[in-house]
Amino acid sequence: MLLHSTKKDWFGNLRGDILAGLVVALALIPEAIAFSIIAGVDPKVGLYASFCIAVVIAFVGGRPGMISAATGAMALLMVTLVKEHGLQYLLAATLLTGVLQIIMGYLKLGSLMSFVSRSVITGFVNALAILIFMAQLPELIDVTWHVYAMTAVGLGIIYLFPLIPVVGKNIPSPLVCILSLTAFAVFVGLDIRTVGDMGDLPSTLPIFLWPEVPLSWETIQIILPYSAALAVVGLLESLMTATIVDDLTDTKSDKNRECKGQGIANIGSGLLGGMAGCAMIGQSVINVKSGGRGRLSTLVAGSVLLVLVVFLNDWVALIPMAALVAVMIMVSIGTFNWGSVRDLKKHPLSTNIVMISTVVVVVWTHNLAYGVFVGVLLASLFFANKVSHFMYIEKSLDAGNKKRVYTIVGQVFFNSADKFIAQFDFKEAVEQVEIDLSRAHFWDITAVHALDMAVVKFRREGASVEVIGLNEASETIVDRFGVYDKPEELEKVLGGH
Repeated sequence: MLLHSTKKDWFGNLRGDILAGLVVALALIPEAIAFSIIAGVDPKVGLYASFCIAVVIAFVGGRPGMISAATGAMALLMVTLVKEHGLQYLLAATLLTGVLQIIMGYLKLGSLMSFVSRSVITGFVNALAILIFMAQLPELIDVTWHVYAMTAVGLGIIYLFPLIPVVGKNIPSPLVCILSLTAFAVFVGLDIRTVGDMGDLPSTLPIFLWPEVPLSWETIQIILPYSAALAVVGLLESLMTATIVDDLTDTKSDKNRECKGQGIANIGSGLLGGMAGCAMIGQSVINVKSGGRGRLSTLVAGSVLLVLVVFLNDWVALIPMAALVAVMIMVSIGTFNWGSVRDLKKHPLSTNIVMISTVVVVVWTHNLAYGVFVGVLLASLFFANKVSHFMYIEKSLDAGNKKRVYTIVGQVFFNSADKFIAQFDFKEAVEQVEIDLSRAHFWDITAVHALDMAVVKFRREGASVEVIGLNEASETIVDRFGVYDKPEELEKVLGGH
């Protein structure tokens, strides 16, 4: 079984994975350079990181067909560290980031993705699509008409080439776009911005190195805040991307293995002079849409990237940025969930608020963690409010109008506790009160406290109270924290202490 799944992951889609890997490798180059510039480091730091992370994650990641490399979200978090302490501290922070992510993997934090609602994921995807598009705008501002023409032709190739019988289905259109536009620009001698204009490409292979920082508590204090932020943002983006690729390919991934894999990849990156990275939704979408499905596509992307920038850097430098901009605009359009806009009228208001808030916060702050945190928080609050409305109490009189029976139905927790107490008539002249909890569930200490208060108030009015029907889980929390059935504790409450 293991041999079969391994064979499928690596060799189940040979042609598709190799061609998709080539496309991704070409698209990774300008992004890795751009992210290096954002972080304030030499372009080779981002390129070495992208090579190392992609190659390592191909073997140890939990999601076949997903592309991991240097990313903009991570680069933004490094700016201050690089500015104040330099590259060596960034490499040390990258190693610590990897260690923290491995620990998170063993703590099974990948399972926390189950708490992220579909509306948060949709908002995250839409925000990333907007950010990917916005990142292309500098290449389209204050440029000659040639750039617009090349970009338009590139988009035409990307969307129309697949319509050609046989050939269109077998060769990824983004690859055709990049190669044909590069050939045209070189042949005609167009004076437009190219990959070579973004920064110097490395001319040597990466070498193993240990960060030149003192091994001291002071160093840990400097890098820990950055490493913790990088670890969290990196895992958030990676796990979200894994969920999206799961949907695109209709397959499952191992989120906890992905956490550990990202950690191992970042340690490898730090030891080869690279910066921390994570999964890239844009490149992963390019990979999937170009036919990549297995681990081989990720390995090819990383390996070809290194070959291109080290051994074929003179050729790579000739690629016009307009061709890559066209590819990334295609990614932006393909990534955005257009159905979410149409569904705004159909979906509940709370779902729309969660989705839109996630988009706004991510785009406004350029920080994925903030957006996801706000989305999850709002989704949780809306859920708690919704569940609290499903609690109600049925009332009946027994034994000659001397015994009042309250039957509680629903969930009692912090948001429904006040409603629970408000349902009782403490001034009613009855001798006995029975609180039937057989159709209710108590979730937290606030709920237990509400039950105690109800019992205490009835007893103060002279009624005897019997609580029945607690299920096992509710009984456990009530026995542990409740006082209504503990005489010595109840005396303190009734005595006003």
